Amino acid sequence: MQTLPHQLLEWYRKNKRSLPWRAEKDAYRVWVSEIMLQQTRVDTVIPYYQKWMQRFPTVSDLAEASEEDVLLLWEGLGYYSRARYMQNAAKVIRDDHRGLFPRTVEELRRIPGIGEYTARAIASICFQAPVATLEANGKRVFSRLLDLDLPVTTTQAKKTMEQFATSQINEKNAGDFNQAIMDLGSMLCLSKEPKCAICPIKGFCKAFERHTQHLRPVMERTKAIPLVHVVAAAISDEKGHYLLAKRPKGGMLPGLWEFPGGKVEKGEDDSTALSREIKEELDTAVSIGDCIGTYRHAYTHFKVEVRAYHCTLNGPIPRPMEAQELVWALCADMERYAMGKVDRLISRDLCPQISF
Repeated sequence: MQTLPHQLLEWYRKNKRSLPWRAEKDAYRVWVSEIMLQQTRVDTVIPYYQKWMQRFPTVSDLAEASEEDVLLLWEGLGYYSRARYMQNAAKVIRDDHRGLFPRTVEELRRIPGIGEYTARAIASICFQAPVATLEANGKRVFSRLLDLDLPVTTTQAKKTMEQFATSQINEKNAGDFNQAIMDLGSMLCLSKEPKCAICPIKGFCKAFERHTQHLRPVMERTKAIPLVHVVAAAISDEKGHYLLAKRPKGGMLPGLWEFPGGKVEKGEDDSTALSREIKEELDTAVSIGDCIGTYRHAYTHFKVEVRAYHCTLNGPIPRPMEAQELVWALCADMERYAMGKVDRLISRDLCPQISF
């Protein structure tokens, strides 16, 4: 009698995705890929992963790099705290573990910045620990296999799926089983229009049997995401420099460079808001010129609409009242400064002659 793991792994051996971090079961490579893949699509991650491994081929290389280099290489992936956690973890692995990754989930979890899911992924893929991993694709697959009629984000759902997944794993197939589930979810068990007819494990799927696959997984209702209006100042001098501010350590996107500005408060127009923000952030004043452009970006819990303006100083020399530091940068040097997505878009519009 064919079992679910047998059918799944047989399909995986013939159809698995060719991904650069699968070339060898190296814990550092798996770790980097897993962190990059959080909240990010595989196609987006691949070129970032390849550049990362060229620049930081070992955990020691990452530990010894400057934060600026790390953030520059991460730029565009978003969720920049991931990059900082990785570098901090790399230092712990280098200093406390002689540059070698622990082999168990429990030991991996003790390293700051390595969470439960990532620890399970490394332990199972690299060291064949018989533990299940539940990422978005896996949750979708298991919710259908079990025809789970409750939101997959609930504690009970996670417990049910994990118990079932663990029951299918042994010490010989752990890594391949977890990766096969990911690939199945990515290639066949899709959110919309799942390809049930060619699924290798449809015979074990209760949702397929009951024709409820389009109702699974059950998701909790999401709250409306607020829109925040922001203004930014591209302050230039007579030599073509633009003023950049390094964001404070305690706030959002710490350590990244930005064009100064901030939130438009209730009752303010853009000019009033920008003048106030420049006074608060730089203790100076500016003359506000033409709008450079409007930029939209979505974060986890809110969206922003940023309007950027050409500006010139109309007050004393700027001081970093909130930022870590200030710098005047030419267009030719702009690429040296790690920025968030919106500020990078502004820099490109300011400097169309430069290829970033």
